[in-house]
Amino acid sequence: MIRSMTAFSSAETELGNLSISCEIRSVNHRYCDITLKIPDRLRFLEAEIRSAMSTKINRGKIECTVNCKKQAKTGQSFYVNQDAVIALLEATQTIEQQMSGALAFSALDVLAFPGIQQEPELNGESLSDGIMGMIDNALTTLVATRQREGAQLKLVIEERCAKMRSLVILAAQRMPEVLQLIRNRLTDRVVELVAQPDFDRLEQELVILTQKLDIAEELDRLDTHLTEVLRALAQPEPAGRRLDFLMQELNREANTIGSKSNDKEMTRISIELKVLIEQMREQIQNIE
Repeated sequence: MIRSMTAFSSAETELGNLSISCEIRSVNHRYCDITLKIPDRLRFLEAEIRSAMSTKINRGKIECTVNCKKQAKTGQSFYVNQDAVIALLEATQTIEQQMSGALAFSALDVLAFPGIQQEPELNGESLSDGIMGMIDNALTTLVATRQREGAQLKLVIEERCAKMRSLVILAAQRMPEVLQLIRNRLTDRVVELVAQPDFDRLEQELVILTQKLDIAEELDRLDTHLTEVLRALAQPEPAGRRLDFLMQELNREANTIGSKSNDKEMTRISIELKVLIEQMREQIQNIE
């Protein structure tokens, strides 16, 4: 299935007093390159997130950003560590005795000490399941977007292939006339230059020359490559790299036709072929 490498998706969820969101962006790249930007408290999920992405995405530069923030809720969102309070008060009594003076602490002073106020911790498994479920939803949306854009790219490439095939047919129909014109021009030129030409020798040279100028093989290979492009588009697995290689082969044949061309119409066909190939190449650079 043809998929684009350019897409965007986002998802969010609420877990306890946390609001967690993620954004996933993908652009074209030669390989599968995954970049994660996640809070330190969620770093333990990095390997699992990478594995989930590499399972669904074969190629492209992927950037995943996960944000985590506390929700503003009414009511008590923390609990007091009573053991820490008792330890703190006992320590102050000891210090007070050693200093022979009174140390006055208010309740707010006690609460301000580190470790006294503690937020309820989410269960690690619940946190992991919730976040990975959110990531999976975002990935599903991303893949669906890549598939929709890939379907459009497929139509564009198929349209270009059809135009190229019509040009190949036109060139094949034109070629016999081109070869005959070349033979006629050379024969006339030789007759002008040689008083008593050796027409047998001339015929041999003309055969050799027309063989060099014959583009039948190039046209056959163009047709074969176009068939392979359409076959690759219909495959279920990613075909971006194969299509890129086929564009190189198509361009080589089109260049050869242009270099062999000794006819205005054939030159025009060669240029049109290269324009279509370049248009396809630009689209294929974005295919997974």
